[in-house]
Amino acid sequence: MANETFLGLELGSTRIKAVLIDADHKPLASGSFAWENRLENGIWTYSLEDAVAGLQACYADLRKDVKEKYGADLKRVGAIGISGMMHGYLAFDETGKLLAPFRTWRNTMTAEAAQELSALFDYNIPQRWSIAHLYQSILNKEEHLDQITFLTTLAGYIHFLLTGEKVLGICEASGMFPVDTSSKQYIKKNLEDFDKLARTKGFNKRIEDLLPTPLLAGQAAGKLTEQGARLLDPAGLLEAGIPLCPPEGDAGTGMVATNSVAAGTGNISAGTSIFAMIVLEKALSKAYPEIDVVTTPAGDTVAMVHSNNGSGDLDGWVSLFGEFAKVNGFTMDTPALYESLFNESVKGLPDCGGLVSCNYLSGEHLTEFTQGRPLFARSPQSDFSLSNFMRTQIYGLFATLRIGMDILFDRETVELSSLTGHGGVFKTKGVAQKFLAAALNTPVTVMETAGEGGPWGMAVLAAFTLQKADGESLARYLEKYVFDKSQKTTLPPLPEDADGFNKYLEGYKKLLEVEKAAVEHL
Repeated sequence: MANETFLGLELGSTRIKAVLIDADHKPLASGSFAWENRLENGIWTYSLEDAVAGLQACYADLRKDVKEKYGADLKRVGAIGISGMMHGYLAFDETGKLLAPFRTWRNTMTAEAAQELSALFDYNIPQRWSIAHLYQSILNKEEHLDQITFLTTLAGYIHFLLTGEKVLGICEASGMFPVDTSSKQYIKKNLEDFDKLARTKGFNKRIEDLLPTPLLAGQAAGKLTEQGARLLDPAGLLEAGIPLCPPEGDAGTGMVATNSVAAGTGNISAGTSIFAMIVLEKALSKAYPEIDVVTTPAGDTVAMVHSNNGSGDLDGWVSLFGEFAKVNGFTMDTPALYESLFNESVKGLPDCGGLVSCNYLSGEHLTEFTQGRPLFARSPQSDFSLSNFMRTQIYGLFATLRIGMDILFDRETVELSSLTGHGGVFKTKGVAQKFLAAALNTPVTVMETAGEGGPWGMAVLAAFTLQKADGESLARYLEKYVFDKSQKTTLPPLPEDADGFNKYLEGYKKLLEVEKAAVEHL
């Protein structure tokens, strides 16, 4: 295998996943490890010890898969790529000690900082961005600030452990601090303005000295050190010296996995969170608090609509139905359970028969919630059936995303010929795809790699680093070598489904008033 294989590792919200691909980008082997975030002292977090242990377990699972399939020990690959949950706050001192609990993208505790920085930069700074977390810590006068020497994201941290390099892929970097898509660096004026503002609050460190260096897809990002090899593979088989590509967040890997890095393309990533990434052909007319402006892994401008709440509540209901089946003596594995319930949802009415569901497990910046309370509601006249219930659960997954996307469609007149969906909810053929097309009134494409896009996309970025021709763009490479023979299906929105979703959305927006009361009283 050696130099003709490429490894992608992604630390997602519920699973750490590994995919090994060949030179033609075909999956050869995989590994995974399940983990979950915790709500501790009001903060959504993971321990970094769990991250490292989970990464090791995931890699061991991959190594076992390679051994079983090919009878070979995995000792070397051509290149490695690390991905993780986007943004958040990881602050370290000069010894590498974590100074505050890891604050993930899911937290909505930085509203004051995000609002003030957005006004200062004339650039939307979402609450989950690293700079918002840092400035909120400054406003809160947190004790750890004097010791900070390095800020990064989860992907950047793992990459640092493996290589010793304080770098980040530009897509992920653009969610730490605003990036200039011309220079492909952090916006100089914003850096200067932040330093001036921070000094008035007693914080005297230069923000540029704390941030990782942004790198473009294809650039060298260091090599696996002996220490890094032993951390990833405690068994001692993996060799040092393997090159790594720039680490990216799950937003960047999703764009790659769906061939959505060229202007005018877009994708929807649906998992624990759900977000749309639209590669813009022209800049937005103004800054919107609901729209993040980030970049592709190649540094081109992207409008991002991000909802904190994705499939978590849906997963809870599926688990409940699985428990009911088990109590009654029926055994169904998880994929079969999802497929059964998803296929049942297609039989539901286009407007869900008057049922409505809010899936907020956590706060939601798009609709201005600092906390979440999952809700399901119906009236006495509603058509309460399993098919309508499951349909409303999937509709609820897309409803808040639609509220954000309406800004791009209605105010910025962004036009898309198609969107590509990826993530676990698209595994059941044609179901979530059909409902998403209705929700956005746009054709939706799903590729054969829809279920496991992230780590595979990261492996493709690793391959691009070694296999690209001189001057070859990422978009050209993907089109010519990765997706030239890909299997995909496209579903247009059916008028009755689009009308039904619009009616459902009216009820959903009214339910958000109930959600406010639930947050206050429950």
